Amino acid sequence: MHAIPFNKPFMTGRELWYIAQAHTNGHLSGDGMFTKKCSAWLEERTGTTRALLTHSCTAALEMAALLAGVDVGDEVIMPSYTFVSTANAFVMRGAVPVFVDIRCDTLNIDEKKIEAAITPRTKVILPVHYAGVACEMDAIMDIANRHNLVVIEDAAQGIMSTYKGRALGTIGHMGTYSFHETKNIISGEGGALLVNDPLYVERAEIIREKGTNRSQFFRGQIDKYTWVDLGSSYLPGEVIAAFLWAQMEEAEGITKKRLDLWQRYHAAMAPLEVAGKLRRPVVPKECTHNAHMYYILLESLDMRSAVIAKMKEQSVSTVFHYVPLHSSPAGKKFSRTHGDMYYTNNLSERLLRLPLWVGLDENLEMVLNALNDAL
Repeated sequence: MHAIPFNKPFMTGRELWYIAQAHTNGHLSGDGMFTKKCSAWLEERTGTTRALLTHSCTAALEMAALLAGVDVGDEVIMPSYTFVSTANAFVMRGAVPVFVDIRCDTLNIDEKKIEAAITPRTKVILPVHYAGVACEMDAIMDIANRHNLVVIEDAAQGIMSTYKGRALGTIGHMGTYSFHETKNIISGEGGALLVNDPLYVERAEIIREKGTNRSQFFRGQIDKYTWVDLGSSYLPGEVIAAFLWAQMEEAEGITKKRLDLWQRYHAAMAPLEVAGKLRRPVVPKECTHNAHMYYILLESLDMRSAVIAKMKEQSVSTVFHYVPLHSSPAGKKFSRTHGDMYYTNNLSERLLRLPLWVGLDENLEMVLNALNDAL
């Protein structure tokens, strides 16, 4: 019996050809032809003011922290059920993540708990769109506007998803994407910063170019470039961008294939949900998602551990997701929680992710059979 991996990076077939083209063009460092193509595609597809390719979503979050002026002692409200980069990018600036609980339906930050966590030190609200399903952004933007806070969307999992017709990552002042090999559109490692507020555009370019005004120099706006601000090397190489461009060209097709698999899972899980064996993911009606992942919620941690082990015996790889940041050693050291973390603690122990990758189609029955046996 052949093993079914949890993830298998998909290639469209043009990636290596584009990488060879980049080499032929004689430009392998950042901001070459393919980087420009990818940035233009993001701007056109999402409607953001400026899309800047980065070498990771972590890098995009670090840039956003700098742009938001986050400083020592500032507070950033975010969920604890997220990847470490969401918090780390701000802790590196000396800020304190303030964790609030998630909603039991979408596993996104509970927008009703944000306002009570605001203090005079709060500077940023950081919603994370879990599984590519949007947070309740209208409510979050309303809170931010009333309290004069910056909203940075962690849309690492959210490319091709929308909230009320708007692309995720474009509703807050800034947004971030990931193109890590586990995401829908990939470049191995990679990311992007979406700058939605025009006020941040010029400084974003400077921060991304090691704190220099090199972008303005290349546009002929100044006669020489120099060090003007904080910054780092956040550009991806052109090899990464060439790979990514091949993926972006196929983004519609990739998303459709993933959604087909997601729907097949969802239909197969319906009777199991009715029988009380699991809970399926919830997608609110104002959200269109990108089938980034298919997860189920089991009744307990013990049950999840047993299902993972049983499916592994059948050569099917399944995984749980984040260990909540508030319970981690660094989380205890650098952050604090506001209020009860009931759903974060409870749901994180029960969540199980099933394999979902382009090309899984013919093996889906095997996954479903293994899950049924395990349950």
